[in-house]
Amino acid sequence: MTTATPTRASWIALDAAAVLAFAAIGRASHTEDLAGTLLTAAPFAVGAAVATLAARTWREPLAWRAGLAVWAGAVVIGLPLRAAITGRLPLSFAIVATVALGVLVLGWRGVVRLLGRSVTRRHR
Repeated sequence: MTTATPTRASWIALDAAAVLAFAAIGRASHTEDLAGTLLTAAPFAVGAAVATLAARTWREPLAWRAGLAVWAGAVVIGLPLRAAITGRLPLSFAIVATVALGVLVLGWRGVVRLLGRSVTRRHR
């Protein structure tokens, strides 16, 4: 049996999925449609993408510093963009967005690292 090795693009896609999950979870609590979810995700996705390019996270996508860079970009760029789009930025939203994006962007890296250790231990 062969196993596929994830590409760098697939790791970057997980960051995009984390941002989209953040928006989808938040919008679902307000019974919004797909368009509302994508509109919410867009500024944070832009911030994550800028950070990915600036920090070159594709070099070591599982590194904590890569996750911290993507998280910081999503928040530091995404929140002001969101405020510019909506004309407001409630403090409660900023706090929830910061925490949720951190959990999701860093969380998938933690899960992958734990699974990798588990596989490595079984093959020793």
